[in-house]
Amino acid sequence: MTTATTESRTFEADVSRLLHMMVHSVYSDRDVFLRELISNAADACEKLRYEGIATPTLIGDDGKLAITIAADPEAGKLSISDNGIGMSRDELIEALGTIARSGTRAFMEQVEAAKGKDGAQLIGQFGVGFYSAFMVAAEVDVVSRRAGSSEAWHWTSDGKGEFSVAPAPLEDAPERGTRVLLSLLDDAKTYAERWTLERIVKAQSGHVPVPIHLIEKPGAEATSLADGAALWTKPKSEIKPEDYTDFYRSVAAQYDEPAATIHFRAEGRHEYTTLAFVPGSKPFDLLDADRKGRMKLYVKRVFITDEAELLPRYLRFVRGLVDTADLPLNVSREMIQDSPLLAAIRKGVTNRILGDLGKLAENDADAFGKIWENFGPVVKEGLYEDYERREQLLTLARFASTATAGLRSLKDYVAALRENQTAIYYIVGDDPARIATSPQLEGFRARGIEVLLLSDPVDSFWVSSAPDYEGKPFKSVTQGAADLGLIPLVDGATPRAESSPEVASLLEAMKLALAGEVADVRASDRLTESAVCLVAPDSGPDRQFEKLLSAAGRIDSAAKPVLEVNVQHSLVLSLAGLQDDSLRNDLAHLLLDEARILDGERPTDARSFSGRLGRLIAQALAVSR
Repeated sequence: MTTATTESRTFEADVSRLLHMMVHSVYSDRDVFLRELISNAADACEKLRYEGIATPTLIGDDGKLAITIAADPEAGKLSISDNGIGMSRDELIEALGTIARSGTRAFMEQVEAAKGKDGAQLIGQFGVGFYSAFMVAAEVDVVSRRAGSSEAWHWTSDGKGEFSVAPAPLEDAPERGTRVLLSLLDDAKTYAERWTLERIVKAQSGHVPVPIHLIEKPGAEATSLADGAALWTKPKSEIKPEDYTDFYRSVAAQYDEPAATIHFRAEGRHEYTTLAFVPGSKPFDLLDADRKGRMKLYVKRVFITDEAELLPRYLRFVRGLVDTADLPLNVSREMIQDSPLLAAIRKGVTNRILGDLGKLAENDADAFGKIWENFGPVVKEGLYEDYERREQLLTLARFASTATAGLRSLKDYVAALRENQTAIYYIVGDDPARIATSPQLEGFRARGIEVLLLSDPVDSFWVSSAPDYEGKPFKSVTQGAADLGLIPLVDGATPRAESSPEVASLLEAMKLALAGEVADVRASDRLTESAVCLVAPDSGPDRQFEKLLSAAGRIDSAAKPVLEVNVQHSLVLSLAGLQDDSLRNDLAHLLLDEARILDGERPTDARSFSGRLGRLIAQALAVSR
């Protein structure tokens, strides 16, 4: 027996804030507390299963891991018990009194410290979801005994700022594992009723890999609520859609419906089972490319790690697991990362997921369209990260374009190429509405040429790597010469007239006036309505990509753009007839600033812009008088 006494402590500030959020705002459905406590209990059983590989005495003769829910409706009590790894005094304090080092994260640190580099990386957030118990409980008591220990400990709190830890009599403690006892609030007494517990377990926790038993009242015999059979090991024909949804919500910590379920067993040289889900909505950590835990690795149903990198980063929205019998249970993290088997599994799983998404795109365009709307910008990262699958990803990709209000595939784009069109045209920008009305598109519309509208930040990167699709290169409509002369105009479009000597002289004068700001001034075959536009030179990056590189400090200075002029525009024709060199110089600079504004930029010299605009307005007013 220990001689330690009761010790009272204050929750860390982060825990106090979390408790407040849990009770008042995080969850609208209080049922979730039971799922969280069952998940914690299942994690504890899996931790024991893992530690028992190296130390079988921790499991001993009690090898049937289970979770037991015991209710006392008359007393308003509910307990969730497991015979998993259990917690020591220090682990109770760390797991239930702090967040930063709680639960499985602390367990990982302990294993790594004890075994050096031969560590295990386990799942779960024990000590975080645990606090949801205070949504339904006036007081929570936790009694835990770590596997292999002769001491048991009692943690208690009302969730209002403090908790205490004291020794627990061994006769009141489990032989091994943890018991969480809830003293239910008056408006939560229904959680001690059998029908409520059955409903929640079957809806939210029916497929945890540990059996769940229920004792509906003191003295009653335990009945089974869940058999603990791993869902992914069952034949697909025996699994209902709601079973997949239940498991998805458990493994992914999502509350929506999966948009796609991919369940298959690979056989042959390497054998493994995969159960993966595409979420129905964007996960909160979608943009965190380095976060682990999306795909979990099991060996013979024993959880091993969530850091095996079973999928490339551009599929980080996929949730699920891979279970294989081809790895040893005590495989180390280093062995996993360097394993040829894992490389083969990664390749096989990635190809299968992309293949199934491709089939969905062909068979159910609406369902795939929703997936692409949520995750398309992430998938497109693979276009510059995964050269091996670039063609497959390009086929999968969908784009906004000038041809339709919906999304277009490149297959559809290529099928609709105009006569003499040899490239796939695109325009890149950060504002979808603005790029759809860009003046650079006018000449393409006049010829019925479809242009892809690329507004995701990643678009500037993958198109800059000069890929092609079915032999057709990607070409920016805002870079270099448009080269539209060989493509016929659509019916009703006005052909471009030859430039007059006066206009040619104007272009030369503008080139001199703007010599320090533009690389060239030239007649445009891409403008039909606007007077001017800016394009990038033939060599160097696209203008949008150049802006991104400049913002990231990757280039010191941007290249001077080319100012293209619509030689048929009435404003340009009037400007060509001006004899006032000072006014013509002002107008040349104002046209350049107009082109900048149309390109989503600001005038480079606001004071000079204002002065020129003021002089022009004053002259117009003088004439009107």
